[in-house]
Amino acid sequence: MSDELPEAFDLVVMGTGFTESCIAAAASRIGKTVLHLDKNEYYGGDSWGSFSLDALCSLLEKEVSESSALRNGSYTWHNVAAVDWDTDAPAVWTREAILAKSRRFNLDLCPRVLYAAGELVQLLIRSNICRYAEFRAVDHVCMNNNGEILSVPCSRSDVFNTKILTMVEKRLLMKFLMACNDYGEDKCNEDSLAFRGRSFVEYLQAQRVTEKIASCVMQSIAMCGPNSTFEEGMQRTQRFLSSLGRYGNTPFLFPMYGCGELPQCFCRLCAVFGGIYCLKRSVDAVSMDSQSQELLVSCEGKTLRAKHLVSGPGQVPINPVTPMRPNISRGLFISCSPLGNEEINKGGGGVNLLRLLADGGTREAIVIQLSHYSGACPEGLYIFHITTPAQSEDPIADLAPFTSQIFQNISQIVFSSHFTLYSPQSVEANALPLSIHCTSGPIYEIDYDAAISEAHRIFKELYPNEEFLPRAPDPEEIVIDGEDPSALNEHSLPEDLRAQLHDMELNSTENQ
Repeated sequence: MSDELPEAFDLVVMGTGFTESCIAAAASRIGKTVLHLDKNEYYGGDSWGSFSLDALCSLLEKEVSESSALRNGSYTWHNVAAVDWDTDAPAVWTREAILAKSRRFNLDLCPRVLYAAGELVQLLIRSNICRYAEFRAVDHVCMNNNGEILSVPCSRSDVFNTKILTMVEKRLLMKFLMACNDYGEDKCNEDSLAFRGRSFVEYLQAQRVTEKIASCVMQSIAMCGPNSTFEEGMQRTQRFLSSLGRYGNTPFLFPMYGCGELPQCFCRLCAVFGGIYCLKRSVDAVSMDSQSQELLVSCEGKTLRAKHLVSGPGQVPINPVTPMRPNISRGLFISCSPLGNEEINKGGGGVNLLRLLADGGTREAIVIQLSHYSGACPEGLYIFHITTPAQSEDPIADLAPFTSQIFQNISQIVFSSHFTLYSPQSVEANALPLSIHCTSGPIYEIDYDAAISEAHRIFKELYPNEEFLPRAPDPEEIVIDGEDPSALNEHSLPEDLRAQLHDMELNSTENQ
């Protein structure tokens, strides 16, 4: 640890996972001094990072400790037949050909999609962190209908243009979606009031929708299980509908170059406002100064003082060590061919989302298909992320009911990997000093709501009277003492640059 490093900080954050990075950015933004450490040489911590193919293989081969969040890792290379693709990709994808493009991969440990009107999108816009990231609209929300992968109609035009529903079914679906959209308002009809406290399945049956519509709603729109209540089903459907039409034809967004970009966005903001970053730095010990009540953080021979400490899972050396439990089972596959028909994968495919059910609907998994348009893999290859709540310490067995549904007719899998993401068991409130806060790591969810909620809760415990991630100014809005405020004014720019800005504004207005 450098001797030039300050000896005292308002906040030391250990781990660069999503939740920890949110807290670090929020603290730095309000003027707190922040030191952000990570024992790894990459951003994202043990659960939220994104890797090249070589790096992922090395990570899965690595021996892990009891405090590690990633365990039970394995991967396999598969032989595939020649494929005739009208692209610049090789005719045959061999192991050597794929590894030669290793750096073109961005493979997420914990992939998510974002609801276009969800908590994370609102936070990114409100805080102005959105300028650090790029997103792609999810192209298709799909469903598995008797072994066939179908695109679920999302918008009004999709409903009336789809070929998977009859005209009667289209009208029934539109009527149902309109009823869901009106739920909770004064004009909510008596039928919906009568189903409060009952199941969402009962409500669907009472609407006399066909089996295909019911599957479409349960699998891909409401994303409910057989035991979901009427209220839960209606709220989930409303969440889906409220995000439609904002940025694309589906209600979801996916980060370009993988979800590992998102923690880095928050880290960039933290650094802009003075946060200090040290990767490959682990904390040896943490103790309390009995007189000042400050934390003494020992890091590679240097002792630092901190008013507060936030730690990701397995990062802080405290006794007794918090036991870890299997939380999420993950499968990551690379294929020469996409799921579904040509209509779903026009132009080489994009980003598709599929929710699979097993064991009578009591178990579920989320499948995210990525093509090269996502920036996550080379052209001619496809990534399949499969995520399900862990049932055991064997991710292959946990994922078997889902992989069998989608890979039974695909012989072009060239790489498969499995691993388990562990999370710490709950810690008693009095087990840690009040100035130490531990995050819980990712849980099974499609968006980032739980992670944001935890980051907000911990921030409010640290700084109860401060705003969580207020808007950060754009560079041109920052005026340094003694500087001419008009120096970066548009009118002071060269004529060619002013013309470019004018064209950008026109294009933005037309797109809106």
